[in-house]
Amino acid sequence: MISSIVFAVVLITTIVVFTLKIRSVTRNIKLGKSLEIKDHKPQRWALMARVAIGQLKMTKRPIPAILHLFVYVGFIIVNIEMLEILIDGLTGSHRIFSFIGGSYNAFISAFEIFGIAVMFGCLIFLIRRNVIRLKRFWSKEMTLWPRSDANIILITELFLMSAILTMNATDGILQARAHAHYPETGSFLISGMIQPLYAGISDGGLVFLERFSWWFHIVGVFAFLNYIPYSKHFHVFLAFPNVYYSKLEPKGKMTNMPSITKEIRSMLAGTTEQPDEAGEELGLFGARDVKDFTWKHLMDAFTCTECGRCTSSCPANITGKKLSPRKVVMDLRDRVEYLGKQIKKHGQGFTDDKSLFDRITTEELWACTTCNACTEECPVNIDPLSIILEMRRYLVMEKASAPGELNSIFSNIENNGAPWQFSPEDRLLWAEK
Repeated sequence: MISSIVFAVVLITTIVVFTLKIRSVTRNIKLGKSLEIKDHKPQRWALMARVAIGQLKMTKRPIPAILHLFVYVGFIIVNIEMLEILIDGLTGSHRIFSFIGGSYNAFISAFEIFGIAVMFGCLIFLIRRNVIRLKRFWSKEMTLWPRSDANIILITELFLMSAILTMNATDGILQARAHAHYPETGSFLISGMIQPLYAGISDGGLVFLERFSWWFHIVGVFAFLNYIPYSKHFHVFLAFPNVYYSKLEPKGKMTNMPSITKEIRSMLAGTTEQPDEAGEELGLFGARDVKDFTWKHLMDAFTCTECGRCTSSCPANITGKKLSPRKVVMDLRDRVEYLGKQIKKHGQGFTDDKSLFDRITTEELWACTTCNACTEECPVNIDPLSIILEMRRYLVMEKASAPGELNSIFSNIENNGAPWQFSPEDRLLWAEK
């Protein structure tokens, strides 16, 4: 009874803490401007199935794709056993599903195989990050915390899977000794192989190890659940809606600002259109800070896996420019989290004298070639280019701050109707003679 009460308290605490954090992240995402995305629902569901569930874009790099599949599928399948653990924890029973007989042994053995796959994948990922030190995991923006975050998750998963194997192995020995409270299920495939490691331990010691592993696993999973929203691994949840709300137009198509489009049409028609009845504010051109982006931009930021595929494929970055698409997305996320905390503390009216430009320099923004390599590479369909373009728009249209070459082009278009410095009357001179 005491054990069940403690378990119930831990479970309720986990749910409450997780819910509060999710609400906090949701509020932060809603700091962005409204954007309605309700079109092409069948196409969006199919895209989510391919990219978020099927991990189609991961296959461009086969080795990490296979390893990630081990961890992704294995962790989900292994934690199907969580259903039994939850029931056992609340009712005080032990292996409540063991009544199904031989099938139970087969299921748990299968879970253990997947658990080994998870451990193998995590171990290789740790080696890639910390021994081989792949360049994209050690870029300038990958400071101590991003690197530690990835290691914490991988090491935690190794411990969680090890706890399951220890729990099952000691359980199997106690069954063989006909110890009370341990129903006969037979040994499981993987844990049965490691039982000799614990064979010399007394019954009391085995019970302690089995119970410790059981509690370590369940509390570890609960802690893992509440750590995820603070981690880059939040993509475990956000990848699905983020992919669903992806831009479906060709990647090279740039989004026009409705206010500018309306103004241009008015000029061409020789009329002045009035604002809508509900009241339409022209607003800021481009984006200076968090609230100038849409909620989808902010969701992109929170979905970032920090894998670095975008940066490693960026031609500007490859040629030594300062631009790192991953850094742009991470900087936006960090700014959102900071503002979210300040708004919660001081109210919606909070402002400071800083902006996203205090984190992202103009040199980074203008290094972008708008080739869309970053968007194409992202395994969860984040669009770093759209963030860069909105900030560029602010520089050009609000601050009149553009590189000299662009200013010349703007002047030529205004004066000559073309990007070149020749007048319209001279355009056909090339055809003479």
